[in-house]
Amino acid sequence: MTLQQTRRLQSLLLGTLAWAIAILIFFPIFWMVLTSFKTEIDAFATPPQFIFAPTLENYLHINERSNYFSFAWNSVVISFSATALCLLIAVPAAYSMAFYETQRTKGTLLWMLSTKMLPPVGVLMPIYLLAKQFGLLDTRIALIIIYTLINLPIVVWMIYTYFKDIPRDILEAARLDGATLWQEMVRVLLPIAKGGLASTVLLSLILCWNEAFWSLNLTSSKAAPLTALIASYSSPEGLFWAKLSAVSTLACAPILIFGWISQKQLVRGLSFGAVK
Repeated sequence: MTLQQTRRLQSLLLGTLAWAIAILIFFPIFWMVLTSFKTEIDAFATPPQFIFAPTLENYLHINERSNYFSFAWNSVVISFSATALCLLIAVPAAYSMAFYETQRTKGTLLWMLSTKMLPPVGVLMPIYLLAKQFGLLDTRIALIIIYTLINLPIVVWMIYTYFKDIPRDILEAARLDGATLWQEMVRVLLPIAKGGLASTVLLSLILCWNEAFWSLNLTSSKAAPLTALIASYSSPEGLFWAKLSAVSTLACAPILIFGWISQKQLVRGLSFGAVK
């Protein structure tokens, strides 16, 4: 076998493996969407049916039972606000740690990351009591603050990593040209790191969008996001798989579409770092 044939075979095997992994990852999403168009009887059928008469009754039931757009709007406001607040805090923090590193920088970063190891249920009671004391129960502000705090360590770490890849010479040249600190960050640093920032923003949005623990414990109706809507379809009588699949599809659709549109920036940021 020649070298060219060997490379073709390796490329074919890698391509087949990649497709197999992609199918394995996306099959649950495909099955969820498929089940959402089934009746409850078809959803429980054994063996599972791939050929069935599709119906929209599950989506109609969701529209009649609850205001989907109200839950979706809460998810949008909370996720984007928490992400914006994360960036507002993380960019200056990562900048100072990346370009003005001290002996305590690594320890601070490790301490921030260690906070992610704390089980959320361990701080549920004090946070619930604080939210109740300040009148923040069932409000978007409470979830925005909580989501910002729980995602901030990851956001700081990611932005810090991208900033570390930026040569200091670029910033020093800007300073020699008379750039202020604000101009250095806005006109030099952020444009160079836009690929990394885009991937960080998308990851933060996904984490905020999918967060369920705090939304279920701190909201009831007014500020409840889509994760709370999904949980409402779990009842003591059991799970209604078709309706649960329909509401899950509606909850996943916006963030999946946004991720698909932003995939270029995501891949660029994760693959090549901040400098391209």
